[in-house]
Amino acid sequence: MSISKKNISWGIRVLISFLFLLSAVAKLYPSPYFAISTFEVKQLYPMGFSEGFAPYFSRILIGIEFALGFLILQKNFLRTIVIPATILLLAVFTTHLTYESFIHGGNTGNCGCFGSLLPMTPIEAIIKNVIAMGLLIWLLFVLPKSNEKGDNFWILTTVTFASILGLFMIAPIQPVAEIEKTVDIPENVLPEIDTLNIQPITEKPKVDTINKVSTEPSKPVEATEPQPKKSGYAQYFSNIDKGKKTFCLFVPGCDHCREAAKELTDLRKKMKGFPEISIIFMNEEADLIPDFFKFAGAEYPYKVIEVIPFWKLLGSGRDTPGVKYLWNGNEYKFYDGINANKFNVEEFHKIIEKPYNELKK
Repeated sequence: MSISKKNISWGIRVLISFLFLLSAVAKLYPSPYFAISTFEVKQLYPMGFSEGFAPYFSRILIGIEFALGFLILQKNFLRTIVIPATILLLAVFTTHLTYESFIHGGNTGNCGCFGSLLPMTPIEAIIKNVIAMGLLIWLLFVLPKSNEKGDNFWILTTVTFASILGLFMIAPIQPVAEIEKTVDIPENVLPEIDTLNIQPITEKPKVDTINKVSTEPSKPVEATEPQPKKSGYAQYFSNIDKGKKTFCLFVPGCDHCREAAKELTDLRKKMKGFPEISIIFMNEEADLIPDFFKFAGAEYPYKVIEVIPFWKLLGSGRDTPGVKYLWNGNEYKFYDGINANKFNVEEFHKIIEKPYNELKK
């Protein structure tokens, strides 16, 4: 092989290796269990993977990405196994992304190729994969043909199994009992009296039913609040379905969540009868919760739940920070993420001040 072909060969191999290793590492950012669990909920669950199978598939997939990133740099069975396997994996990813783009549109959202480290839309990921497959096909033509009789198959199996095993070691699958555990923290916030919604007690006029019979038709009484409804959050906060409530889903280390909490605190200080705030925290950097409340300017009743139950509670396709306005268990507003539906404190202020007859329209 000439020097120019050798340089091209190594250039392609190093580039493909970098892409695969970066993709695998990015799926472990900012912490392995958090990142992998998020990948499962946001990428695998929507594809139809079961909750039991997804944890195994995610770790095996990332392990294979690590293995191919390393194996593309060695010579054993490079033409017959490693490069074809790499092209096949990229083709599977591209097929899935093409389908998702056709069904849901490919210009928005994060495909998950590089996790949350480098967000990439499906269209961008498809372009990246097509270029990578083209380079790999070029590599097949550049590499010299060999009979591969002296190649060591054990190198391939050892690197692959070691990579997969390493994923299970750094991000062990948690048992169901631990995943569903919650941490109950006693409430240390004094309840507020909602002076805005106190209804005056009026004495009903007495009607002389013996000497006088009213001929006027009775007018229907207009409801001043919604009928009670189960929100599904009573397992976390027993009184969440009674009266007006602000229900939040935050991550302790999330800057956007902290800003939303601070804005809620500032608004709560300005108005009477502010809907009581309750928070569900994801169990990711839970040691930062005291610092979270310090930044927010107040402490609120909260509970901590594991990563996967948190994402499921937040809802498919949604992101943090999540802020809900509930009234007697009825949901009237749900902010989430940092894009079009992000928390808007001015709008929230107007919504919670609306009487029921305006809110229900």
